[in-house]
Amino acid sequence: MTETIRNARAASLPAKLSRSWLLVNAAEEEIFTEAQISESDSVIFDLEASVSDDKKITARDNVVRALEGGMSAWVRINKMDSEFWDDDLAAIAMLPGLRGVMLPETERPEQVSYTAMRAKAGLPVIALLESAMGVENATKIAEAPGTFRLAFGTNDFRKDTGFSGDPMALAYARSRLTIASRMGGLPGAIDGPSAATASDEQVRNDAEVTHMMGMTGKLVLNVDQVVTLNESMSPSEDERDWARQLLEAAEGGSEITDGSYLPRLARAKKIASLASTYGLWNA
Repeated sequence: MTETIRNARAASLPAKLSRSWLLVNAAEEEIFTEAQISESDSVIFDLEASVSDDKKITARDNVVRALEGGMSAWVRINKMDSEFWDDDLAAIAMLPGLRGVMLPETERPEQVSYTAMRAKAGLPVIALLESAMGVENATKIAEAPGTFRLAFGTNDFRKDTGFSGDPMALAYARSRLTIASRMGGLPGAIDGPSAATASDEQVRNDAEVTHMMGMTGKLVLNVDQVVTLNESMSPSEDERDWARQLLEAAEGGSEITDGSYLPRLARAKKIASLASTYGLWNA
């Protein structure tokens, strides 16, 4: 029997609620275990951006061994028009540890559907939107069969459009992913990562922008940033206190006072549910 290596808390968390999505260079097999036992809600073995062409096959073999040997992860495969896309899917689609795939440079809905069909029935696909076309087609992509969540490739999007990294410059793109996710009935969108060298303060600031834009997950490049990111993407202590007070008042029979009461009560219940899922409600 294969021994499970993945962090038990993270492995039990539904991917629709994952806050941190740790990208791991698949060519560096020696860092796999650290990623697996980390507090990252989801781990993504990366066969694409972090791996040069001459190491693609070695990286793929590393992933196959890992997912056959007790590890559990998502896999960022290579883009659909690359020479590696088909072989990536053929190699990993039926592996026991595969959670789903991330499709880079998604620009059209049929790319997601075809990837899902090529892999296996029911395999979830995260569509990574990294261009102006991808962002403008976000709603169609969100509604495509096979799409599980949308993710924002901030660096490549900036390269494609010329935008700066300022949150105001990227606000339209982030809001498009949030609205499209809602239209497609998907979990919240996943934001791009902080810089690998970002301090804890910068990770918190970046996560605040993510949260403010209605996105509920974030890619992460450095395992040392995971705990800070998880804390920043969870309901805050102030939010938990507010929710607890409102729910206690509701249980005590408080009356509806205005038209905002029921929406506030629904938000309090959502905060309580998330906080409980993340182990924070009684913290």
